[in-house]
Amino acid sequence: MNTIFESFRSAFESIRAHGFRSLLTSLGIIIGVTSVIAVVSIVQGLSYTINAQFAGLGGNSLTVRSHTPFKQQLRGKLAKLNDNDMQAISRQIDGISHITPILFTQTGRQGAISYRSQTAFSRVIGIGPSYLQVNGVYPQEGRFFTRDDNSRRRLVCAVGADVIDNLEIPKPAIGEFFMLGDEWCKIVGVIERRGEILGFSQDDYVLLPYGTARRIMGTTRDLDIQIQLLVDDMNRLEEVKSRIRRVLRKEHKLKAGQADDFRVQTAEQLTESFNAVLNTITAVSAGIVGISLLVGGIGIMNIMLVSVTERTREIGILKALGATRQDILLQFLIEALTLSMIGGLVGIAIGYGLGALVASLLPGFPSAFVPLWAIFLSFGFCAAVGIIFGILPAAKASQLDPIDALRYE
Repeated sequence: MNTIFESFRSAFESIRAHGFRSLLTSLGIIIGVTSVIAVVSIVQGLSYTINAQFAGLGGNSLTVRSHTPFKQQLRGKLAKLNDNDMQAISRQIDGISHITPILFTQTGRQGAISYRSQTAFSRVIGIGPSYLQVNGVYPQEGRFFTRDDNSRRRLVCAVGADVIDNLEIPKPAIGEFFMLGDEWCKIVGVIERRGEILGFSQDDYVLLPYGTARRIMGTTRDLDIQIQLLVDDMNRLEEVKSRIRRVLRKEHKLKAGQADDFRVQTAEQLTESFNAVLNTITAVSAGIVGISLLVGGIGIMNIMLVSVTERTREIGILKALGATRQDILLQFLIEALTLSMIGGLVGIAIGYGLGALVASLLPGFPSAFVPLWAIFLSFGFCAAVGIIFGILPAAKASQLDPIDALRYE
């Protein structure tokens, strides 16, 4: 234990004595770790925020959407889901507490909305009364739609908070009318604010009753909808998914061997799909900047070889006083390891600061977040670099003949 302590003391003393050289030696390690931590902090901060958004859907929610293979798209064939599909699911499958259609649409001049002299563009979405329960969003002012609003196709809407700000509608906005395309729409509710993500507002949308949205778009058109629903019993989630698949294949008259023209996804699967993309980005980025760590390791090995040459007489004196090959090997190996670990520590600090700075400069971007696994991985990699690239100089130092070392000039 005393030998290890003395080796660390000697390593810090050597690094302090050659401070500028040690800094240049560790520069490759610092740059590599800084790059890895900065990328990971930004990506993981984004992932944390997106996962929180998906978590709002609930673990027992299912989303059904149309799916057209790329080859079919090239042939001009597009799969669609319609009201009949939703009714078939609702009628034939038990254990569903809420089900809602979602119709993404643009109206009038590509989603133009206006109030007095102010004009803006917003997402216009037609939804059913169960949309709130399925997605876990609620009005902070006013009310939501009733089934009567939907059946009578009334021009009422619930809007995101940014619509009020963009159109400069006086507050409270409940009861105000604005132009939605060529139609007057009455605001009956304002949905609670959810903020921005990646610079895009999550509060810039207009929610219409599904029947109203269909009327505006034209009931004769073959519209493509999404279907969202809640499963009563989490333990029956996979069973309900399988039953939905059987019902929709029957509705779409798909033969055995034909691929599904739809997708049934849980909130967890949506999260996994997103995380898979982020993990790929993280892995590729880490692989690229890992080259800097390799360069840093080679720099450490070169400097340690120079250090062995400079301290040849010192090694000879140590051996003459009784130091063994293992003692010399351990001393130089710990010095290389310490140099690498200090570079890693500085790189982690700078990387997190850089990631936080970039995240703060991007409008609406989530805060940077560094998971513990990234810190441990960085330290582990630095330790591996220090050991791998320090073993050769340490071995060379330990094999020096004490008489030749003492005679070295």
